[in-house]
Amino acid sequence: MKKQCGLLINNEWKETGERIAVRNPYTGEMVAEVCSASDMEAAAATDAAEQAFSTMRTMPGYEKAALLDRTAALILEQKEQFAQTICMEAGKPIAAARAEVDRSVSTFHIAAQEATRLGGQVLPLDITPAAGNRLAITRRFPIGPVLAITPFNFPLNLAAHKIAPALAAGNTVVHKPASATPLTALLLGDALIAAGMPAGALNVVPCAARVAEIMVRDDRFKMVSFTGSPDVGWRLKNICGKKKVALELGGNAAAVVEPDADIDYAVERCAAGGYAFSGQVCISLQRIYVHESLYPAFKEKFIAKVRALKTGDPLLADTVVGPLITAQEVQRVHQWVGEARELGGQVLAGGSYDGTVYMPTVLDRVPPAAQCVRREVFGPVTVLFPYGHFNHALDAVNDSAYGLQAGVFTRDVEKIFRAFNRLDVGGVIINDVPTYRVDNFAYGGVKDSGFGREGVAYAMEEMTEIKVMVLHNGQ
Repeated sequence: MKKQCGLLINNEWKETGERIAVRNPYTGEMVAEVCSASDMEAAAATDAAEQAFSTMRTMPGYEKAALLDRTAALILEQKEQFAQTICMEAGKPIAAARAEVDRSVSTFHIAAQEATRLGGQVLPLDITPAAGNRLAITRRFPIGPVLAITPFNFPLNLAAHKIAPALAAGNTVVHKPASATPLTALLLGDALIAAGMPAGALNVVPCAARVAEIMVRDDRFKMVSFTGSPDVGWRLKNICGKKKVALELGGNAAAVVEPDADIDYAVERCAAGGYAFSGQVCISLQRIYVHESLYPAFKEKFIAKVRALKTGDPLLADTVVGPLITAQEVQRVHQWVGEARELGGQVLAGGSYDGTVYMPTVLDRVPPAAQCVRREVFGPVTVLFPYGHFNHALDAVNDSAYGLQAGVFTRDVEKIFRAFNRLDVGGVIINDVPTYRVDNFAYGGVKDSGFGREGVAYAMEEMTEIKVMVLHNGQ
C-alpha cells in the first residue's frame, strides 16, 4: 500500500502540498497520506471532466461495456488488495470487505450490460386527426459531468454505484471520496486507467468540505449524486443551483416480526442486519417490532445471538463487529445509549465499549423521544418493541423522519401487500431485514432519507435526459 498518494486528474497523478492523514480506526495508526485538492486542483478536475464529455457522450455502447467489464475484471484480480485497503482505512471486518469487493465487481458488470440497453420508445402520434400521421421516437442522452460524493462505509461499492452508471450512460465524473477512506477510491481510479478509460472520464479528488462546496456550485456539473448525512445532503441541495440532485441520506430502518414468522430465522437475520459492520450501514436494522405473542421468546433468543457475535480486530476472518470510524462516534453512540437508559430504557446487552469497538447493544422499553429511536444511530444498537396489531406496527415503522427500507417477517400474503402499500419507505423486504440489498434493484428513500434512486439502470435514468424526435410516418 502506498504511503503517499496523489490526486487523479485527467488520467494523471497530481501531487499537492496539503495532505490528509488516513488512520486505521481500530489501531489509530496512520495508514497513508493522501493529497488534498485545493480550489485549483478541483477546477482542473472539473475542466478535465468537461472536456472528456465530448468523448464519452459519443462512445458506442459496446466500447463502454468493454471498458466497464475490463474494470470489473481488474477489481476481481486485485480483490485482496482492495479488501485489505477497505479493512485498514474503514475498519470494516475483512470478510465484509471482501464481500464489498465482490459486489462492486457485480455493479460494474451490470453497468456493462446496461450500457448497451439505454434505449427509448417509438410512439404513434395518430391519436387525433390534428396530430397527423406522425411518429415520436424517444431516446435518453447523457447529461454531462457528474459530481459524485461518497461516504466512508462502502468506499468501493458506493463509489461504483455512481461511477459505473455515469460512465455507462456516457457521462464523466469527478469523485470526492470521504476523507477517512480515500485510498479505495484512488485504487478504483487506477483500475479504470488500466482498463483503458479515456483521459478525464473519472477524476478522483479528496478534498475539504469547502472545496467540495465550490464544485457543488459549479454550473459545469449537471448533477450532484451524494450519499452521506442528512445535514450535509440538504445543505448541498440548497446550494447546487439548477443541476439535478440525487440524495441518499441514511435511515432508521425497522423490521416487523409477525406471529407466523419463523422465529429462529428472524432472530438470525435481525442479528445480522443490526450489527454487520458495527451498524455503520444506511439500512442497518435499528428498530425491531415483535408481536407480543412472540416477544419473550424472540427477546431471549435475540440477546443470546447478539452476545455471541465476535467483536474486535477487523483483520480476523470471524470478526463481525469491529471499530466505529472514530473515537468521537463511539462517544456519541454511548451518549445516546446513556440517554435511553436515563429515560427508562433497559440495556439487555452491551452498552459499553473497548477503544473504538462499541459492544453490540440491545435496548428495551425505550421511549419514542430517545435519540436512538427517532434518529439514525449508525452504530451497533437495536431497540426492541412489542406490539399487538399489525397495523399498529406499520404505523410505528412510519413514525420516523426517515424512509429508506423496512423488513416484514410474515407468510400472510394479504399482510405482505398491506405493508407494501402502507409503509412510507423506498423498499419493503419480505421475510428478511431491511439491510438486504442487491445491486440491480431500485434503491433509495423518501422523507429525510432523500430522493432519487440507485441500482445501475435506475441511476442511469437519473443521469440522462429524455429527448423526443417527431417525424412523418411516410405513408
